[in-house]
Amino acid sequence: MKTFAKIIALAALAGISQAALAAPAAKPAAAAPAPAAGASAGVNGVAVANLDAVVANSLAFKKAQADREVTYKAQLDAAKAKEAALNAQIKPIVDKFQKDRAAPGANVNALAAAAQQQVQQIQEQGKAEIEKIVEPVRLSDAYVLEQIMDKRATAVQTAMSKAGVTLLLNPEAILAATNAYNLNQQILTELNTALPTVQIVPPAGWQPREAREAAAQQQQQASSGQGR
Repeated sequence: MKTFAKIIALAALAGISQAALAAPAAKPAAAAPAPAAGASAGVNGVAVANLDAVVANSLAFKKAQADREVTYKAQLDAAKAKEAALNAQIKPIVDKFQKDRAAPGANVNALAAAAQQQVQQIQEQGKAEIEKIVEPVRLSDAYVLEQIMDKRATAVQTAMSKAGVTLLLNPEAILAATNAYNLNQQILTELNTALPTVQIVPPAGWQPREAREAAAQQQQQASSGQGR
C-alpha cells in the first residue's frame, strides 16, 4: 500500500509547478496583527515586530505582486501549460499501473518500481523545464525583495527612534505580549513612505545579492592566488 501511495503521490504534478512558481525562500510570511490606529508601541523602550509581515504588507510588495502577474503573464502561462502537458504524460502511466496491479498474480512491487521510475523521469525533466521558464519571474521576485530590504532597515530605525524603542524583539522569542509592544504598523508606515513602489524588472544581467557576493569572493580568491 505504501508503494502504491508513493506512485499516486509522484503523479501529483501540482507539486512541481507550485515549487517552481513559488517565491524564493526569503518570501515574506503572512501578516501579524497590527496595533489599532493611534495605539502606542513599545513599553519601557521594548517593542516587538514581525519584519517579514511588514514587508508582505508593504505597498511596494503588494503592488509588485500584482504587476508581476501582468508583466510575466507569458512565462506564468507557459509554466501552467507545461504542467498540464506533464500531467497528460503521467496519467496513462498511473492508469496502467492501477490496471496491471489488479491482474491475478501481478508483481505489484515490480510494477510499482517501473511506474515510479517513469514518473520520476518525467517529473525531473518537467521540473527543470518549468524552472527555466519561470527563471525571469524568480529574478523579478528577488529584485523586488532586495529593493524593499534595502529600505527596511532604515524604516525600522526610524520607527524605533520615534517610538522611543531601544530594544526590538522577534515575536517568535516572545511567549505573550499586548499590542502596546507591537511596532509593526509604525515600521510599515515608515517603509511605505520611503518606498511606495519598486521596479519589478531587473536590469539586464542583474543577479541577487548573494550571487553577486559569491562571485566577488571567488574573484578575490582568484586574484589572491595569482598574487602568490
